[in-house]
Amino acid sequence: MKRITARVVCALACAMVPAATPYAQQWKPGPTVEFIVPAGAGAALDSAGREIQQLLRQRDLVRSMVVINKPGGNSSIALAVLDQHAGDGNYLMTLTTSILNNHILGTLPKTYRDYTPLALLFREYIGLVVREDSPFRTAEDLIRFMRDKPGALHIGVATSVGNHIHVGAALPLSKAGVRIDQLSIIPFKSSGESISALLGGHIEVVAATTPNLITAMNSGRLRVLAVGSPARLDGPLAAIPTWREQGIDVVTSSVQGVLGPPAMTPAQINYWGSALAEICKSDEWKEFLAKNQWQPNFVGPEQAGATLDREYREIKEVLVALRLVQ
Repeated sequence: MKRITARVVCALACAMVPAATPYAQQWKPGPTVEFIVPAGAGAALDSAGREIQQLLRQRDLVRSMVVINKPGGNSSIALAVLDQHAGDGNYLMTLTTSILNNHILGTLPKTYRDYTPLALLFREYIGLVVREDSPFRTAEDLIRFMRDKPGALHIGVATSVGNHIHVGAALPLSKAGVRIDQLSIIPFKSSGESISALLGGHIEVVAATTPNLITAMNSGRLRVLAVGSPARLDGPLAAIPTWREQGIDVVTSSVQGVLGPPAMTPAQINYWGSALAEICKSDEWKEFLAKNQWQPNFVGPEQAGATLDREYREIKEVLVALRLVQ
């Protein structure tokens, strides 16, 4: 009898203790999430951040979310916000390849490993553009000339020497035998400015990402020689050959994702990993990427760091060849 009573008492006591269900342990953001974009309003990074904001709201994955633009300082101004909110899952930031480049170049003291990579969302590809009246009709024409005179042509990039666009231009040229440490690179504040300079005859070549390649093609006065995608893109760039098609086995791209502050909890990381995976499955997100010729490339928090590690090594190899770092 005592044994039965003890069991009953134990069962009643356990029933009074809240069960350790996933819901009891689940973290949720709020009341307001701040999404930091290391670029000005209207930029490609800004448009992606606002699309993420809209889709998270539509699916009730956040109660309130605001996008805050913090351009400048090689992303250090934006990262300073995450530094001030360590462990707080209500602060997110656009993760770009430029964070890797700037750390390798020594212009940014911290890198992605000092924060919490939550997800990689997509890749954007980089191509080369010339004027329609350029003597270079194909990428092969350009490379043949540059092998003999690597510094004779002025190549416009946005927004700084050594960034992902510079690397995206230099990598295929290097694979083709061009002395990339002798390139004449001209940085501009935006791809819009570099393309305007190309149209004005001030420079001969522009390296730019896919949204800007579409803009260049729509002008009717420019020719895209190559795009760094692994296979031909759809839509407006479907007629543009890849580097691989032209005999240079290289992909030139940069990743974009979401970064969290240092010291996030496992529950916070799991929440954002699941939330971002959910919006990336939506038709609205797929349509948004297609409009900009961005390639879906979701990588969750478990693998994001390792993927960025590989990117870091590859970027450093090119920057060393450019003699921008030791």
